[in-house]
Amino acid sequence: MNQIHVSSGVRGRWRRHLIQLFAVVMATSLTLTATGTASAAGGGYARTKPTIVLVHGAWADGSSWNAVTARLLDDGLVVRVPPNPLRSLPGDSETIADFLSTIQGPIVLAGHSYGGAVITNAATGNRNVKALVFVDAFAPAQGENVFQLSGPDSALSGDPATTFDFVPYPQAPPGDVDLYLKKNVLTQSFANGVPRQTADILYTIQRPFAFSAGGQPSGVPAWQTIRSWWVLGTQDKVIPPAQQRFMADRAHSVITEVRAGHLSLVARPDVVAGVILKAVRATN
Repeated sequence: MNQIHVSSGVRGRWRRHLIQLFAVVMATSLTLTATGTASAAGGGYARTKPTIVLVHGAWADGSSWNAVTARLLDDGLVVRVPPNPLRSLPGDSETIADFLSTIQGPIVLAGHSYGGAVITNAATGNRNVKALVFVDAFAPAQGENVFQLSGPDSALSGDPATTFDFVPYPQAPPGDVDLYLKKNVLTQSFANGVPRQTADILYTIQRPFAFSAGGQPSGVPAWQTIRSWWVLGTQDKVIPPAQQRFMADRAHSVITEVRAGHLSLVARPDVVAGVILKAVRATN
């Protein structure tokens, strides 16, 4: 049988070609693997994922967002829930604005109840905030206040003596007090639609809201220049649906109605998280 002899020069050239081909295949494989991993971890978001910042409202704390936060984390998103001081609208807004200034990259900013008024002010002038999400919230125009916007049919608009417990606090301005919701108001109006045991716990751990904060005028609203989404609880007794719709329409928000009371973020976290994810995808 005739033998085929390959010169050492030819063998060298083939070896170099094989090494180069192997390097190209490996590089392509690593790139595809990294891309697939990033896509899986990020819920399919192609660009830089935004940081989700959730701001709680009055008579609550960051734990009110727990169920929503868990769903967003499962989707591979970065979530932050800074405390809202509940001391004054300008001061609370500045606190959140300072927090936002530490975040690099795009932000989706959500606020519940009074937290909506806070994000309305805190996001103004921040170019990183790409979307606002209002959840059973206030979205005041310049000069408006939250007590005014709650409307005459709100559970907050009755006799203050039967709605709130008044508690003094140190160094309060003259006439100011901390407001706590009376138990029947919190369980039947603020937390309607959640299990009674949960409502009882929320009454026990509620954070007070300074009376003066409810009457302070809002500044230039961020919703004039930033796209917004709205979760509207159709059984809300604190900010009645008609009041919410007025504010949502004025802000040109994309509205999602949900059969829930004022705490749709507790009663229907799936819906609230879903609306936030829609806002996230719209920023890409």
